[in-house]
Amino acid sequence: MKSFNLFAVIALVTVFAFTSCKEKSADGADATLAADTTATMTAADPSGLTATPVGDPTTTTPAADATPVPTGPLTSMKFEEETYDWGKVMDGDKVTHIFKFKNTGKEPLIISNAKGSCGCTVPEWPKDAIAPGKSGEIKVVFDSKGKGAVGGKEDSKRVTITANTDPFDSYLTIKGKIDKKEEAVQK
Repeated sequence: MKSFNLFAVIALVTVFAFTSCKEKSADGADATLAADTTATMTAADPSGLTATPVGDPTTTTPAADATPVPTGPLTSMKFEEETYDWGKVMDGDKVTHIFKFKNTGKEPLIISNAKGSCGCTVPEWPKDAIAPGKSGEIKVVFDSKGKGAVGGKEDSKRVTITANTDPFDSYLTIKGKIDKKEEAVQK
């Protein structure tokens, strides 16, 4: 008998939950409320194809560190190389590499941001527009301090380039081995 009462209570709660979410629409008809998931544009998804609930604060206020999405006509760029292998360095060494690229499109190329995957990787990029057919450089400096291991440790860092290209983001990689001197054992 107790299991029947528990079943009845669960059934009543379920019925109440489904019937209490009705409200009258402007024309007087009953309308069931549901989470409204419409396509909205966010900094993380400029295509607007991700369904997110309306009223979600992330759709109305972009993150403070969000990369501005380029506007205007799109162009294209081509790097001479997208990956640089520095070989082997000692812990604490700084590695600098210049990535060369060309605007292969028909519109001026505008790089709005370049960001390393961590604070140890710092890119510098041209702030002025690159004319069609012209070339430019992105300088990447990697600080290996605290990243090595005795015998060497493989490491790889990525730089994200945001520009008025399709897709907006391009990626560069620097990698190699970081060695560390064996520390003297204290007695």
